[in-house]
Amino acid sequence: MASHVNPTVRRRRLGQELRRLRELKGMTAEEVAERLLVSQSKISRLENGRRSISQRDVRDLCGVYEVEDHRIVDSLMQMAKDSRQQGWWHAFGDIPYSVYIGLETEAASLRIYESLLVPGLLQTPGYAEAVIPGTVPELAPDHLEKRIQVRMRRQERVNEPERPLRLWVVLDESALRRVVGSHLIMREQLDHLVEVSHLPHVTVQVLPYDAGAHAGMSGTFSILEFDDAADSSVVYIEGVTSDLYLEKTNDVHKYTIMYEHLRAQALSAEASREFIAEAAKSHADAMG
Repeated sequence: MASHVNPTVRRRRLGQELRRLRELKGMTAEEVAERLLVSQSKISRLENGRRSISQRDVRDLCGVYEVEDHRIVDSLMQMAKDSRQQGWWHAFGDIPYSVYIGLETEAASLRIYESLLVPGLLQTPGYAEAVIPGTVPELAPDHLEKRIQVRMRRQERVNEPERPLRLWVVLDESALRRVVGSHLIMREQLDHLVEVSHLPHVTVQVLPYDAGAHAGMSGTFSILEFDDAADSSVVYIEGVTSDLYLEKTNDVHKYTIMYEHLRAQALSAEASREFIAEAAKSHADAMG
């Protein structure tokens, strides 16, 4: 079983349990940090699953929290051990958004709002090859190839036979109109969008220009949900130098409401397919 454990999700579950133990003890992260002679930021990163946690860390924290049940301590120690295993993405070296990939790999459903480009899970190789260096202009050629390979590997979740990712995408019209790479690349990309949108577990909706002002104008975001009740939903907001993960119930609720408004303003799934097909035709026409 351990070889199939998702280290990112295991770290997250472990962090949640450590936070619960701290709160039961009535201690603040600052107080724990003072007891262990570490920084408060380390305690916070351990609890939110953004930092690798050692069995020694778990032992020390259980000591501070006076956990006397050895079965609990042993269970947490095993979780720490499992969390230090490597996911498939580690084979590609240092990937800046590896935490997100770990969550995406384990997610049961994913809702995406994207305003400027086609989401990575739905990109063709040609589109990915054009858009990645455009968004990361200083990326070295070998790193570009690595990013493309990771992106294509991530897409296996969409078509996984036993447990396909339930994917819902609201896409701004601008993502269909902007010429990334060439009109040929765009035509192939939009044809692929139409094809994928026919899958029973994939929904693609277009938010046309004439929809006017909408809830997504403050920025793009994704909402990940998991089958295991122990794993709370996560809102992911990608940044240039760092990413934001929101897990508080109130935050997730606000973004969920925003997404419902976006879905309501967007074209229906069928109308969106027709819209995307027309956009693909306009790129074909532009090729002459």
